[in-house]
Amino acid sequence: MEQLKQLSIFSENRPGRLTKITKGLTEEGVHILAINIASSDGFGVIRFIVDKCELAAQKLRQKGFTVSLNEVLAIELVDRPGGLFEVSELLSKKKINIENAYVLILGSRKKAFLIVDVNDIEKAKKLLKHENLRFFTAKKKGKSKTV
Repeated sequence: MEQLKQLSIFSENRPGRLTKITKGLTEEGVHILAINIASSDGFGVIRFIVDKCELAAQKLRQKGFTVSLNEVLAIELVDRPGGLFEVSELLSKKKINIENAYVLILGSRKKAFLIVDVNDIEKAKKLLKHENLRFFTAKKKGKSKTV
């Protein structure tokens, strides 16, 4: 399973911050696939799945942002009632704790993926290896595929 990385930017929660971040991504031709914003007490974390994560991280750091890259899982969801329940139940049974989650939708709602940030990615991959799950992964040169 190839790595899918999440770009996390730590920032003050104030007007214009998202604009500055997305302008920097636009200037580099980075395509945003998914976004999640969580904030509390004036600070927040903006998480992205992008097509050029290494380039995006480098350029945002140059602009003064605190950025981290970490591997995440993107598990394909079945588009019907109970799809999210089934995946979350499986993760729970495998004792995989979800630290953060959001959804990535591809192809005009043809496919949806639950992006999960877990505390031990390698252990989660091993535990889920033989389960009947499909994952969205990143390939070289900004391409992606489902495995």
